[in-house]
Amino acid sequence: MPAVLGPRRAEEQVGSLLVTDGWDDYRLLDMGEGEKLERYGDLVVVRPEPQAMGPRRLDPSAWAAAGAAFTGDVEEDGPGRWRTAEGIGTAWEMRVMGLPVVCRLTAFRHVGIFAEQIAHWTFMAERLKAHRGPDKPRLLNLFGYTGVASIVAAEAGAEVTHVDASRKSVAWGRENQALAGLDAAPIRWIVDDAVKFAERDIRRGKRYDGILLDPPRFGRGPEGEVWSLEADLPHLLDLTRQLLAPGPSFAVLTAYAIRASFLSIHEVTADLLGHRPGTISSGELAVRETGDPARPGRLLATSMYSRFIGA
Repeated sequence: MPAVLGPRRAEEQVGSLLVTDGWDDYRLLDMGEGEKLERYGDLVVVRPEPQAMGPRRLDPSAWAAAGAAFTGDVEEDGPGRWRTAEGIGTAWEMRVMGLPVVCRLTAFRHVGIFAEQIAHWTFMAERLKAHRGPDKPRLLNLFGYTGVASIVAAEAGAEVTHVDASRKSVAWGRENQALAGLDAAPIRWIVDDAVKFAERDIRRGKRYDGILLDPPRFGRGPEGEVWSLEADLPHLLDLTRQLLAPGPSFAVLTAYAIRASFLSIHEVTADLLGHRPGTISSGELAVRETGDPARPGRLLATSMYSRFIGA
């Protein structure tokens, strides 16, 4: 457990809400009864959502017309499977911030993109494009999954280091890079345990202008390393502190499916990064439903976040 570092100098903003209203290729159409109805590109899907506790608004026929619905009753690569309409495949394309990416119906209910994180991706792209210096800005994407954030950062002009313990996810990221026409972009795709990689980079004297952290609640590295968010997050943030370049650098942490509030995430982030001048804001990411134009869209909370911006 790292020690608390000095008095807090950063300005603190607690209780922020970053809302995604969707875009041309993504909409949250409806939610309720423990599920959500979403459109990714041309495909409408039904997925479980514990936060969707209220009633549904759209007619049942809108839900029944979805091209794919996660049933969750069989274990293959992971728990669950999909029921699909005739002619629906397991992979398709959509666009994110103008870039094409591949979506897939995975055995663990996800499709390869967390739409609410576009709030972080647009922030990141703006910061990277505004970078001033003789060299390209450097971004480290830990637990990088399918690489959507990595290709957005590369398109914004960054040198990207993408780290994930899953070979399948890294291969998916490379596929997204090629589909986006960014084969020549400086992205390093690395299959490794995120914590071990960060520890080695500190010994190598590396520094990054931006760091993205999207850790799971529980996971295993490629050599069986065990990760627990509640136990290991302080160490990960301490590594982030050491890897983050001085000045106007930034770090973004997103946390899903844990028994904690955003205040818990905020306090540990402030303990380990708040001694630096800048701003730390923490709150929740949410998606607004858009399927019923006659009524204001409800908000679906998806995750907690903390964001540090150096002065």
